Amino acid sequence: MASAEGFALFDTAIGTAAIAWGPRGIVATRLPEHDKVEVRARMRERFPDAPESAPPPSVQRVVDDIVAHMSGHARDLLDADLDLEGIPDFHRRVYDVTRAIPPGETLSYGEVAEKLNAPGAARAVGQALGQNPCPIIVPCHRVLGSNGKVGGFSARGGTVTKMRLLNIEGAKVKQEPALFDQLPLVAPPQRKKRR
Repeated sequence: MASAEGFALFDTAIGTAAIAWGPRGIVATRLPEHDKVEVRARMRERFPDAPESAPPPSVQRVVDDIVAHMSGHARDLLDADLDLEGIPDFHRRVYDVTRAIPPGETLSYGEVAEKLNAPGAARAVGQALGQNPCPIIVPCHRVLGSNGKVGGFSARGGTVTKMRLLNIEGAKVKQEPALFDQLPLVAPPQRKKRR
């Protein structure tokens, strides 16, 4: 994995997200969550030597596009420079195909594998997407199961987060999240102790 020279948190319509960059481009993003303290802690854990700071102009443009996208103003983010040093070649190829999926559209894991001339590699595509260091920029949420259903999603919030992103983009899917996937992304309020 590429090292980061800085990271920043930023607010979106659906929570606080984060982005980290190095000298050759963006090395990581974090999907929006409701707990800013936790987002910051996870970024510091992942990039302990990187200071939290204002992003350089090229990264700030990507942040602005992500904020607009999360507000329902679709952006493809194809001009974001990624530094995927240390990422296996197959994963990079999966990310390239996934980045080409326009907002509001989807492909199946199998269709991504076919575009890579690797029929039968749908499971490997899913594994690569499960390790995606730059969600939203690499829109892994746009890859669905072969039956058009949501499938899994390894980000915090699971399929609820995936459905939320697809709904923002106006994508059509054949499945709502399962009952227990609909749990809130934030902790419930603490009850006051009786005295």
